[in-house]
Amino acid sequence: MGDGGSVVSGGVRQRLRIAVLGPVLAWRDGTPLDLGPVRRQAVLAALLLRAGTPTGPEQLLDGVWGANPPGSGRRVLPSYVYQLRKALDAEGAGPAESVIRSDRGGYCFARDAAELDVAELAELGGAAQRAKESGDLAAAMDRCSEALALFRGEPLAGVPGPFAQGERGRLTQRRRTLQQERLDCLVLLGRSAEALDDLAAVAASDPYDESLMALRMRALYGSGHQAEALNAYQDMRKRLRDELGVDPGAELRRVHQAVLRRDDQLLLGPAATRPAAAPATPPARPRRPVNELPGDTGHLAGRERELALLTAPLADAAVSVVAVDGPAGVGKSALAVRAAWRLREHYPDGCLFADLRAHSTEQHGIAPQRILRRLLRSVGAAESEVLDDLDELVAAWRAATSSLRLLLVLDDVPGAQQVRPLLPAGPGSAVIVAGRRRLAGLDADRRVSLEPLAAGDAVSLLRHVLGEARADREPEAAQELVRLCDGLPLALRIAGARLQNRPAWTLAYLVERMSGDERRLGELSAGDRSVEAAFRLSYEQLAPMQQRGFRALGLSPTVEFDPLTPAAVLGCPPLDAEWILESLVDASLLQQPRPGRYRLHDLVRVHARRLADATPGEADEARTAVLRLYLDAARIASDWGPDAFLTGPRPAAAPFPDWKDADGWLDAAGGELVDVVGHAAALGEADYACWIAEALSDYFARRGRYHECRTALEIALAHAEEAGDRRMPSALRTCMGVNDLYQGRHQEGHAWFTEALHLARRRADRGEEARALAGLGAADLYAGRAEQAMTRIADAVEQAQRSDDSWLVAMGLCLLGSLHQLHGRNEEALACFASSVTRAEKIGRPRMISRSLACAADLHHGLGQYGEARTFYRQAADLAERAGDVLLHAILLTRLGSAELGDGNLSAAAALHHQALSHHRTLSPLTEPHFARLEMDIRYRLGRTYSAAGRVAEAREQFRSALAVPGAGEHPMERSQALAGLEECGAG
Repeated sequence: MGDGGSVVSGGVRQRLRIAVLGPVLAWRDGTPLDLGPVRRQAVLAALLLRAGTPTGPEQLLDGVWGANPPGSGRRVLPSYVYQLRKALDAEGAGPAESVIRSDRGGYCFARDAAELDVAELAELGGAAQRAKESGDLAAAMDRCSEALALFRGEPLAGVPGPFAQGERGRLTQRRRTLQQERLDCLVLLGRSAEALDDLAAVAASDPYDESLMALRMRALYGSGHQAEALNAYQDMRKRLRDELGVDPGAELRRVHQAVLRRDDQLLLGPAATRPAAAPATPPARPRRPVNELPGDTGHLAGRERELALLTAPLADAAVSVVAVDGPAGVGKSALAVRAAWRLREHYPDGCLFADLRAHSTEQHGIAPQRILRRLLRSVGAAESEVLDDLDELVAAWRAATSSLRLLLVLDDVPGAQQVRPLLPAGPGSAVIVAGRRRLAGLDADRRVSLEPLAAGDAVSLLRHVLGEARADREPEAAQELVRLCDGLPLALRIAGARLQNRPAWTLAYLVERMSGDERRLGELSAGDRSVEAAFRLSYEQLAPMQQRGFRALGLSPTVEFDPLTPAAVLGCPPLDAEWILESLVDASLLQQPRPGRYRLHDLVRVHARRLADATPGEADEARTAVLRLYLDAARIASDWGPDAFLTGPRPAAAPFPDWKDADGWLDAAGGELVDVVGHAAALGEADYACWIAEALSDYFARRGRYHECRTALEIALAHAEEAGDRRMPSALRTCMGVNDLYQGRHQEGHAWFTEALHLARRRADRGEEARALAGLGAADLYAGRAEQAMTRIADAVEQAQRSDDSWLVAMGLCLLGSLHQLHGRNEEALACFASSVTRAEKIGRPRMISRSLACAADLHHGLGQYGEARTFYRQAADLAERAGDVLLHAILLTRLGSAELGDGNLSAAAALHHQALSHHRTLSPLTEPHFARLEMDIRYRLGRTYSAAGRVAEAREQFRSALAVPGAGEHPMERSQALAGLEECGAG
């Protein structure tokens, strides 16, 4: 572990950064890390903010769950810590290098294990204090600004528990203190007017804060508003007396007296006593400076980071351009105007504003000639109206502004081409450009892309619009309303306005009215403001192919997608679809959360879907094309091979060269695959719902995603009787049975297979009958009913061979071989395994071949034929690694280790068991039912290896570790092996 949160792994320094001054986030080498659900984040926060200090289980439980700890008590913490280590630790880090160390029964986040924004906050706050004490006010203010820029919203946003709540309060107060320190520096630097802008927003959050009021009075006095400062004191005095029954404190009274006495030294500090500079001869100006900025209205919630970027210092030697983009209604104009008001004092020749009206309902765009003539009049250029030629106007504008330092705000711009003629020529001038499009063709010094507000900031805006008392009476409805408005400021303001005008409505009533996509956008209109109208204007400016692509995206069954989805709908190459997606990103109609992946904001998706539904013929074809894409991917990726699916469309022109490409594409969809099945069912596409669920069941099972597998199958089963494919009721039940067998639920699996067999025989469906028989045989085998298993599996293999079902033949032969091996018929078993490998190779799926080879290896190992076993295990392990099956790879590595032990290769055996343990740590104990059992097996085998090498103490440690695995009592065979190992080592 090195300084600054770096870990050296394989000679490469890996940097870990964790941020808590907003939602809890983490990155390693700039790559975001998945910290999981909020409870797990709460555990991380409780350890992180006590870095270097051991924290016991009870202290963690109290801090995260408070008075309502989980029923599992201390047992839940190890799984949380395990997942955090998995997410945060550098690749290859062992327990000694983990960022979270076990310490005296508790846990401790290693000091200096990560770069923390709270540590940076403390460092900047301390630097600000030292600079102020030394009299360097400008440096102190800069450090305060840098510290405040670290906040990304409410600290520990959304993290539950008493500890997080306490830290949230502490960090929020720290933020408030820094804001006040920065404003105090502004006053002491003689920049009182600038301080007043921020003071209004800060003071509004706590109308009883006397220190903020004292600072506001000083800023008013410093801006030449003595009477207003005195009035502010009287208002505060009355408020304190009427509402709290107290008088102002000593500090506020002292400032009041200083204002009365005009005590500049006390109120303004060094700024009041600086010697007046000799008046410089001002350059000739055509007229007095002008300020055309719109009023800074409205509550700007959650834009601190973006505002800091817009108002940070720019180059003095050139004209600087800052571009702000974002979807309709996200608050671009409000942010640009707020930034301009903050910056106005830096531009002595004036602040100009022009609305280019690219998305105006009344006037679609304004000619640049007209805007230039108005801007020329604003800076006092005479007779500019006579010019009509654009080039002449541009030349006149540049000549008029060449000696001026101006701030120009251009709002609702259609594109870079309309901006370039309007750029002023004076060095040190700045232009803030706001629009929906991302202006890639404009040379900008900074770019700020606005997204909808985070939940906490959106609720803050709603409380401001609606009134805190009314919003706080229905906190759950307020949160749901924020979700339905997708955090879009325009939508939130419209919803707030509707509630303002209807005092009898509750928030819950409006939420109910907004349920369902059809009514959701309809409720978000008030007067001449409408969310859907704003979206429609963006849509109407798209080219026809872009419009069709946008409509297609509204039909996507998943929130995120890649170019293959629109490519399937539009019938175009993926590269053309990617161009359409990128153009929609530039138009701020589409998000790109990470390279190659796209998503629509919720409200934009509703609009896109409504547009698609308006063209029913096109929409029906698009929906079928998207569902077909997912079906093809799932069948191609399946270990069964696409030929194993007996009905439904066969993959033809699918954009997946082989199973690995299809597998990777499904991986990218993440947790949304179940939604595809639900989407198909909701559309009435029962066949596709069933086909996709069946094809995904193998994909889910081999990744240990059993819950998702069950959910998808349950959705499909509910519609199986509606499907035209009569194979589905039986096939889906067989898939449910297989899913149960993977989890060791043999009795439940047996019940599903029995139902499937009954339905298949009723339909005389030999293919599904064979699969149900094989499933029943497997359930009988695992339950110890060997003779019954033999009969059923043999019948299944015979039927599968007649129908050339290679997948079922390969699986059935593996099971038959295991039964022969159980009865000592080793030659018959080896023949079955060899035939199984041949069939599996015909399918070509490495995992399937690996399982068949593993069965043969187990038999050779049991016969003491360690050389043959090693060969088969090594081949099987390589195939499992190629297939990405971590569980199977770990199992095969530890068995290969036992084969090496059998041949006397002790060091090789130990290394393989350790490698298996390393793979095991990457599995999840929450989703992998064999997690504990596999760890016990690996540690038992490693203990045997140590014992054979005479390393008795280390052998005992492994046997004891096996017995200490959570849930060890549920695995009697592995437990008895570990106990026997301890006894052989002479330890109880």
